[in-house]
Amino acid sequence: MREFAAELFGNYAFVILFLHVLGAIVWVGGMIAMRIAVHPALQHIEDTKVRLARTLEMVGNLFRLVLPFIVLLLLTGLIMGLAVGSGGTKSGMFVHMKEGIWLIMTLNYAMMVRLRNRAERFFISGDLAGARKTMEPVAKIMLPLNILLGLIALAAGISLRGF
Repeated sequence: MREFAAELFGNYAFVILFLHVLGAIVWVGGMIAMRIAVHPALQHIEDTKVRLARTLEMVGNLFRLVLPFIVLLLLTGLIMGLAVGSGGTKSGMFVHMKEGIWLIMTLNYAMMVRLRNRAERFFISGDLAGARKTMEPVAKIMLPLNILLGLIALAAGISLRGF
């Protein structure tokens, strides 16, 4: 498998790296845009039901958008990690760090999707307070955490390119 990844990366390094960076841009950039630009703008909608409906719609759209890019990041990251190797070298340390960050971010993403879907069920049943309370940790904790982890992974990726 390692030989296949090394050959694949050797022949298509530009494409694999481009797709990997594109995946990071869409995933991390989408979360940054949602948290810093969209979320504050939504707070100006005074009608709670309309605000919650728009929030659930936009967050759902973001989560559907980023899912294929999360898979793309996994595939391209695995190819590059296998090609570069993950031995006791400094680059191996960054590869393992990025793998760990990706795992945490993906688990956090899965939990955010679950909470968003639960909030939508509350919303549909007319429990606006339950929907709002369910979405609160997504906006205040989980999304900022994934943004921070994504930026750390980006820095680690840049460091890897220097080795």
